[in-house]
Amino acid sequence: MTVSANAIYAASCCNSLFMNATLEHMPGHRLTYRDRRAITAGLSAGLTYAEIARQLDRPTSTVTREVNRNGGPAGYRAEPAQRSTDERARRRPLPPRADGPTPSDPDVVREVGEQLIDMIVAVGLSRTAARVFVHLCLSDDDSRTAAQLVQSLRVSPASVSKAIRFLEENGMVRRERDGRRERYRIGPDIWSRVSMISAQKDRAAADLAWRAAAVLGADTPAGSRLADMAWCFETVLRIETLGAEMLAAFPHPPAQFRPDKLIPEHTPSGSVACPSCGTAVPVPVPVG
Repeated sequence: MTVSANAIYAASCCNSLFMNATLEHMPGHRLTYRDRRAITAGLSAGLTYAEIARQLDRPTSTVTREVNRNGGPAGYRAEPAQRSTDERARRRPLPPRADGPTPSDPDVVREVGEQLIDMIVAVGLSRTAARVFVHLCLSDDDSRTAAQLVQSLRVSPASVSKAIRFLEENGMVRRERDGRRERYRIGPDIWSRVSMISAQKDRAAADLAWRAAAVLGADTPAGSRLADMAWCFETVLRIETLGAEMLAAFPHPPAQFRPDKLIPEHTPSGSVACPSCGTAVPVPVPVG
C-alpha cells in the first residue's frame, strides 16, 4: 500500500501518524560521523564491506564508495572522512538560477543520483530498478533504449529487462516503439499513472479484506482486524483516486508551489474521516 501525502495530511488531524522519525537513522540518508566510526572499527576488525553495511543497515555500495573516496581500506579514518564530507558540502553552494538551461556538473549529478537510488531502494525497489529509474530521471535525453541503459549502467540486458518490466507494471516507465527499437521514458503523467495503479492495488486489497471479514465474522478478533485493514485501504484508495485525478488535471506544479514547503497552499475540496476521532478533514487541493 502506498500512503500518499494527502493521506498523511488527513491523518495528522489527531497525530495518528508520527512523521518525525530521525533521518539520521533512515537507510539511504547521508552517513553520519557515528556511521563513519563504525566503518573504521569494522575495517580494523577485518570485516567485509557487506558485513559493515549490514550492521549499518546501508547498501554495500554506500560503504564501498565511502571507503574508496576516503583513503581506501588501509587508510580510511572517520575524522578525516567527516571533514572531507563537510568541506565538499561547503564547496557546493547552489548556483544562481540562469535564464536558460546550463550544463550540469557531472559530480553533482552523480551525487544526486546516488542519494536518489539509496532512497528508492530504502522504500522497497531493487537496486537495478532504482538505478534505471533514476538514470531516466536525470538523463538529458527524452528517452533511452535498452542497449543504452545496459551500456550506461554496466549491467546485463536481462537485469535491465527485469527492471523495466517492474517499472512498467507500476506505471513508473513508459515503453514506446521507435522503428524496430523500443525506447523507455518518464512521461509528464507518470505520477498520475503511479497513483492510479497504486489505487487499483489498494482496491483489490480492500475488497479482499472486506470479504474475509464477512466470512470470519466482524465480531471475531480476526474479523475485526480485517475490517480495520479494509477500512484503511478503502480510505487511502479514495484519497489516491482523487490525487490521481488531480495530477492528471495538473501535471505540473502550480505557480505558487514552493519547494521549501511540504504542502503548498490549498483550498479544501472533499474530506476524509480522521482515523482517530472521526472528524471530517479537508483533502487539500492545489489552487490552479
